[in-house]
Amino acid sequence: MPSDNVKSYLHLHLIVFIWGFTAVLGALITLDALPLVWFRMLFAVGFIAIYIYFKKLPLKVSGKALLQFLFSGLIIALHWFTFFHAIKISNISITLACLSTGALFASLLEPILYGKKIVWYEVFFGLLVVVGLYIIFNVEGSYFLGMITALTSAFLSALFAVINSKLVKSYDATIISFYELSGGVIFFTFLLLFTHSFSPDFFVLSVKDLIYLLILSSVCTAYAFIASTSVMKFLSPYTVMLTINLEPIYGIILAVIVFNDKEKMSVEFYIGAVIILATVLLNAFIKSRKKRLN
Repeated sequence: MPSDNVKSYLHLHLIVFIWGFTAVLGALITLDALPLVWFRMLFAVGFIAIYIYFKKLPLKVSGKALLQFLFSGLIIALHWFTFFHAIKISNISITLACLSTGALFASLLEPILYGKKIVWYEVFFGLLVVVGLYIIFNVEGSYFLGMITALTSAFLSALFAVINSKLVKSYDATIISFYELSGGVIFFTFLLLFTHSFSPDFFVLSVKDLIYLLILSSVCTAYAFIASTSVMKFLSPYTVMLTINLEPIYGIILAVIVFNDKEKMSVEFYIGAVIILATVLLNAFIKSRKKRLN
């Protein structure tokens, strides 16, 4: 493997590890999910704007593209809101186990949105995921609402990925990210205004929350997004997809290390989680193998 590929592969694992740490930061931050996501997006827009300024990237896009970016921004904002809300009302392990179904949601959404043929082995994998989720639901019933919220987050994540897969072919990924995150900030700002949530206390952050938010928005959002696009120049889609699917594993391990007993689950939970994760990884492997043979 050439030197650039080795460096990019190690870099990608660092990025996925950072994404796994996002859930831990979400649990450490004491803010509710809505203000947490609003601050995250606002700070991330600022960091990406600085990057665009120094890179002198053109911001001009068509009106149609801008509307698409803003709509995608609403979807990613809702994804992050449901993601962090699920963590707040359940825990990281439950949330990440359910969130790993996103790749299979994407497999179902592509035929619906873009008219692609239904792949029947993906339907079978979907049934296996249902089995894994059933095991988790059956033994962790007290987290029912958290699981439903996390599954909603997984669906929104898949919808965002499917829509973005088309947009990224025509526009620079950094510019797309800037407008999408800006759109999320705008939508949630109106929501917070409508619910009269803005107050002097809203903007008072503890030192710990501010530090965690700055790490979340800079390292876990702005940096990770830009870096993830750069490594794709040297790595195959299979390598990228397979490695990204390790995010829930990293996240659950980090959660157990940081929160100890709070994140330790029953044996049945881990059986269900392994079924889901193994299904997602097998799906990624088969997809990549088919692409290489075509």
